[in-house]
Amino acid sequence: MRKLVSVLLGVSLAASSLVSAKAADTALDPNAIRAATAAVNTAAIASEDPDNWLGHGNDYREQRYSQLDQINESNISGLGLAWSFDTAFKRGLEATPIVVDGVMFVTANWSIVHALDARTGEELWTYDPEVPREWAKMACCDVVNRGVAVYEGKVIFGTLDARLIALDAGTGEKLWEVQAADTKQYPYTSTGAPRVFKDKVIIGNGGAEYGVRGFVTAFDVNTGEKLWRFYTVPGNPADGFENEVMARAAETWTGEWWKTGGGGTVWDSIVYDPELDQLYIGVGNGSPWNHRVRSPDGGDNLYLSSIVALNPDTGEYLWHYQETPAESWDYTATQHIMLADMEWQGETRKVIWHAPKNGFFFIIDRTNGKLLSAEPYARVNWATHYDMETGRPVETERARYADKAEFIRPSSMGAHNWHPMAHSPKTGLVYIPAIDAMVKYGDVENYLHQWGHWNLGVPLEQDAAPNHILAQLMLGKVTTGSLLAWDPKTQSAAWSVPYQRPWNGGVLATAGNLVFQGTAMGEFRAYRADNGDQLWSFDARTGIIGSPVTYAIDGEQYITVLAGWGGAFGLVAGYEQEGGIPPSRILTFKLGAQGALPANPEKVLFEAPAPEPLTEEELKTGRTLYHEYCSGCHGVDAVSNGAIPDLRHLPPVFYANFDAIVLDGMMRKAGMVGFSDVLDKEDSRLIKGYVLTQAEEDREIRETPSWWMSIKMAFYRVVASILGWLVNNL
Repeated sequence: MRKLVSVLLGVSLAASSLVSAKAADTALDPNAIRAATAAVNTAAIASEDPDNWLGHGNDYREQRYSQLDQINESNISGLGLAWSFDTAFKRGLEATPIVVDGVMFVTANWSIVHALDARTGEELWTYDPEVPREWAKMACCDVVNRGVAVYEGKVIFGTLDARLIALDAGTGEKLWEVQAADTKQYPYTSTGAPRVFKDKVIIGNGGAEYGVRGFVTAFDVNTGEKLWRFYTVPGNPADGFENEVMARAAETWTGEWWKTGGGGTVWDSIVYDPELDQLYIGVGNGSPWNHRVRSPDGGDNLYLSSIVALNPDTGEYLWHYQETPAESWDYTATQHIMLADMEWQGETRKVIWHAPKNGFFFIIDRTNGKLLSAEPYARVNWATHYDMETGRPVETERARYADKAEFIRPSSMGAHNWHPMAHSPKTGLVYIPAIDAMVKYGDVENYLHQWGHWNLGVPLEQDAAPNHILAQLMLGKVTTGSLLAWDPKTQSAAWSVPYQRPWNGGVLATAGNLVFQGTAMGEFRAYRADNGDQLWSFDARTGIIGSPVTYAIDGEQYITVLAGWGGAFGLVAGYEQEGGIPPSRILTFKLGAQGALPANPEKVLFEAPAPEPLTEEELKTGRTLYHEYCSGCHGVDAVSNGAIPDLRHLPPVFYANFDAIVLDGMMRKAGMVGFSDVLDKEDSRLIKGYVLTQAEEDREIRETPSWWMSIKMAFYRVVASILGWLVNNL
């Protein structure tokens, strides 16, 4: 369908079938926006203009540090809400905004792009790429997007269905669009922010859990023409290899790995180094996770879990360092890559600082990939240390879970996930959104690769708890988080702030001796950068996983963060939130502002019908099927965070049409596709039976008298503390 879009100041443009650009009356002229963004180029991004936030990590060093200090440790108590902007959905928001001369460009759920007046939050235009809702099934980790790139008058972003689109920064009109990965044959997604430099835009992809082969691609920023592509793992030898690099990599794989994709997706960190004219990519996990399944006779499996340096003009391989050889735990190296110069053993070195999932903080010489240091920044039990002669980890006996299932730390969530860290040159510290968790890894019998479904090679289902309340309490004891201040010079922690939950937001450091971070509990906080003292907080009324930025307009400093609970852990963990779920929001603060957010809506609970009688074996099968195919969106033990429907509290019509929804895809246009390719009516019956049993348990808990429930809760907390202590000390 074509629709006419009214653009700023009465200018009208014809939009294509996928354009949903719209405009609002505003003092910001499209031509002025276009002119300001036209000045954003490689030199501008490298310069770190303190009034703007031009690159994903501010500048190419990606230290997420701002020289602005109007807001500082002495006046932070006067910080208040200046404006908020509600997006159309209630899902996780992960984007880092880009701000250019008073205009903010930001992505929301379903890859929708908003251009806002950064002073007031007024909407200038919105572009909806109309991602097919059924493609959400192929997104391992929510319908999120981590942001746009702005370059020479264009706003460029990736979509959930792996397209790359460039928009006119002034109007939101589409300039060009390319399919960045083949989604007709493979379940690729794009959720990471593209990077731009030297008239090129670079983007990777996701989908390793579903069985794809990873790569990064460079496109011409003006036309969308593909310039080069670098694959991160080798393909089928019978087809020939793209280059010698892939041929050598194939020597580190065994079996028929190409039949399960191999993995190695570059789904987040991509960093350009203008000093050395090199491009660094962080490579993801193997597909499937279990090394014995994908490469049965061993091998390091290059370039999984590696940082790889490329020639940015040609995509040619320069060097690599593999952080986790023969990766078998979902220990990606896609986490935030930070560039720095530091004194190391008496000389100045150009280095990469990296805190990937595997729990070790790496210092790598970025001129040649030589490992300088690797020390644990979190609790780990898969390796004791790194051998500095070989650059390889020294693994523990339990690491490979060869003979039996093992609790491994960190968990597949990692000791640090995608949430960006920050660095303050004033303190010399790196601030890491750290995670402390473990998970049970084990082999699966008779591995079967299923297209379009999770293919991990390890069991998803964990040990069952007596009820979901105890399960949630246990989760809070063994899965926590912190804001960790790490000193790269001493390779040790300077200070740490503990959090009750993991999955806390990205970090911003400023010259005002401040560090900003949102939390899973729904607070936006400011700390002293030198010692970690909390100085300020704001109740966002929902969990925050997005990454803050700061900018200045007419000499006045602003702080912006996206608030919206979700992402991989936000969906799976299913933390029940107080009240209903508010819209996901963009929040902006300045000194002296006194804005307030409305109360969250009340939660509406529908009563499910009584479950049909199930045998113990049927219930166990239903639970297993639920956790294999449903928990990734609807939560462990059928406890949803509310952004996606809680299956225990649906209106009656949904239970009446359970088979039509679960098997036939009656609601595919809303994102709930059918699973008839892997499930049958008996499976659906057992899943429904398990869900209704969980609903019955929840109803009994809610109907328990408050005095008796208080006693039970006290008992549950004691049990959770004891079990948590036992698990944490394994």
